[in-house]
Amino acid sequence: MRFETPGEETRKFLGRLQKLGANNWPRHAEILELFCGRGNGLQALQRMGFDRVEGMDLSSALLAQYQGPARTHLGDCRQLPFPERSKDVVIVQGGLHHLSTLPDDLEQVFMEVQRVLRKGGRVVIVEPWLTPFLKMVHWIAAKQVARRCSVKLDAAQTMIEHERRTYEQWLREPGLILTLARARFSPVYESFTWGKWNFVGMPR
Repeated sequence: MRFETPGEETRKFLGRLQKLGANNWPRHAEILELFCGRGNGLQALQRMGFDRVEGMDLSSALLAQYQGPARTHLGDCRQLPFPERSKDVVIVQGGLHHLSTLPDDLEQVFMEVQRVLRKGGRVVIVEPWLTPFLKMVHWIAAKQVARRCSVKLDAAQTMIEHERRTYEQWLREPGLILTLARARFSPVYESFTWGKWNFVGMPR
């Protein structure tokens, strides 16, 4: 909450999804967001006019914060409770870097996403990436004076400290991550900017 209010996060997701092509998706598309957390990505999708939206997260406390019409599921993204070829779009916004074990957990998630996507469907992934910008943010956020001057920087550094093992594990393995992603999905769009990996792909 100190880093981003629900409204701020929803607006961020709106802008991001639009940049990644969501305006071109059919409004009847069946969309699943993994690691949906408190549901602000679901809110963004609903504001865009999508009415067949579902979310899934491992945290019941986060899911309980969501207030909206989308159906939510408590569960593990490595074992999706959905039939094969049942989704048009699967979205992950900042969840994969929480996985405990690389490459096994990531490979299992990608395999499950590939399984549930229909032919011609899309996977959309946005995750932290160790660009020069992110290195600069890490350097600044680690300074006590910066943390005292900025609530947002202090919140960012606190999150990093709490998830340091999986976060740093993720940032250390760019080659492995890209190899696993491209083995399952054919890239439609990809960029590495402002400390983010933005990936849109189709199931192979």
